[in-house]
Amino acid sequence: MLETQPLLQTHLMLEEAVPGPEQEAVRDLTRAREDTKALERQAKQRLSAFLLRHGRLYAAGKTKWTKAHGEWLMTLTFEAPSQQIVFQEYVDIVAHLAGRVAALEEEMVRVLDTFSLAPVVRALMALRGVSLITALTVVAEIGDLTRFTSPRQLMAYLGLVPSESSSGATTRRGGITKTGNGHVRRVLTEAAWCYRFPARKTAHLQRRAGDTSDPVQAIAWKAQKRLCGRYQHLLRAGKIKVQVCTAIARELTGFLWAIACTV
Repeated sequence: MLETQPLLQTHLMLEEAVPGPEQEAVRDLTRAREDTKALERQAKQRLSAFLLRHGRLYAAGKTKWTKAHGEWLMTLTFEAPSQQIVFQEYVDIVAHLAGRVAALEEEMVRVLDTFSLAPVVRALMALRGVSLITALTVVAEIGDLTRFTSPRQLMAYLGLVPSESSSGATTRRGGITKTGNGHVRRVLTEAAWCYRFPARKTAHLQRRAGDTSDPVQAIAWKAQKRLCGRYQHLLRAGKIKVQVCTAIARELTGFLWAIACTV
């Protein structure tokens, strides 16, 4: 049997932290929002598939699920009464789920005011791509990020490090291990997509980071310059976008850890 104590002492393993009632409640909230958002995406896919089967296509090049798209949906009619009913049901389901997502997001804003780890959440939001949803998910799922002795340990905990297969003198590296917390891994991969544009201090990002300390803002700007450049470098090297976002998410994890250590 594998002895875990030596591994814990050498930091190859991390003793799991049990969340307290407060953290668990916030975690339930973020997971409920994630589940409802997934249902909303599925409902939109069903509506889109229905419209495609009947040749009702939105104007090419225009973005779906905007106010204009919703107004376009309301102009559609179908000859068969049953098809009109089906169409309306699909539309109503999408609208209902969108409302549930919005309600859960409002609750996330409210709960932040009393959350004991709110300072960490707000500090993480200084990073590009790390919205309230992302920051709150990270903190609710992991808890105290500073319990990790290094960013590398946190990356491994989230399954964002390459897998390795060794045989004798031969070592082969594969895709990421995907061990650990999949909820955090997903939101960080989504956040990584925001680094495809050049580094820039937008008004929105500056408002979000306005109440954070100078060291936090310095780390956030350093992260943006590093990750935006890294994103373009990997694309030029021929990496596919999924691989690029995974690599950026891994490095972003290190900046999350660095900011948490300053709060």
